[in-house]
Amino acid sequence: MGAYIIRRVLSLIPVLVLVAVVSFLLIHIIPGDPAAVMLGTDATPQEIEKLREDLGLNEPLHVQFYRWISRVLRGDLGDSFFMGRPVAVALMERLPATILLAVAALFFAILIGMPAGIIAAVKQGSVIDQLVMVIALIGVSLPSFWIGLNLILVFSVNLRWLPSGGYVPLTENFIDGLRCLLMPAFALGFMQAALIARMTRSSMLEVLRQDYIRTARSKGLSEQVVVGLHALKNAMIPILTVIGTAFGVLLGGAVIVETVFAYPGIGRLVVSAVQRRDYPVIQGALLLISAIYVLVNLLVDVLYTLIDPRIKYN
Repeated sequence: MGAYIIRRVLSLIPVLVLVAVVSFLLIHIIPGDPAAVMLGTDATPQEIEKLREDLGLNEPLHVQFYRWISRVLRGDLGDSFFMGRPVAVALMERLPATILLAVAALFFAILIGMPAGIIAAVKQGSVIDQLVMVIALIGVSLPSFWIGLNLILVFSVNLRWLPSGGYVPLTENFIDGLRCLLMPAFALGFMQAALIARMTRSSMLEVLRQDYIRTARSKGLSEQVVVGLHALKNAMIPILTVIGTAFGVLLGGAVIVETVFAYPGIGRLVVSAVQRRDYPVIQGALLLISAIYVLVNLLVDVLYTLIDPRIKYN
């Protein structure tokens, strides 16, 4: 296991390097000049060119990349053009809020998706099964921002039960923090709940057809024990894969939801950075989210052995 983890960690290095290259090139394809945006419409061409020189934006692309990747390898993501502070500091300040939102969204996705998928599999062909699949199809089709806007309309504007946006750390005020978190977490996690429900149903149906399930039932075990103990445990590998992938998707999808709910996370910071052509912030955020995503996938691979001891890594 230890050798496998070391190999996997080493295999992540080329992935992160590729992400860094793509992130750097994509950012420079975006139209617009950060120097012109910073100075405003009244700036002269000479002032814009002077600022471009100060920021190093007038250098050839390969020179800019070499300088940037050299700093990144030293743990320096550079300084924000607009905030005038280290990008790493700005990201670390907002990372807890984004992680909290992604974890809460994943909690909703698992809480809704897994029971729905299990029930649909056990009741295959019934009205309940068809209803779950219809809801799952709707959940996959609805964008998170549309769900978020409707949640705000119902629970904030009409019922006035929950705040329409904002963020309160749970350590400062747990109740207010939870009220601010509920709607964005549900809006972000509903699509993943639909995907988890569909995968859970498919995986459970495959397991429920196995001979050992029929043997367990023939021994007189209750349906709850057969489904919950025997079937679900053996169906968890593909479900866990979807859950691990979902967490990375939730981190990326938080960009839109954080904007809708005025949630001060990394996603909202990225949107602001894109609007202002703040290259270092965008590049740093992409690298950070990518690193978290690949580490989550590594953790999922390790968890496979805890669920199914028959899996061996060579």
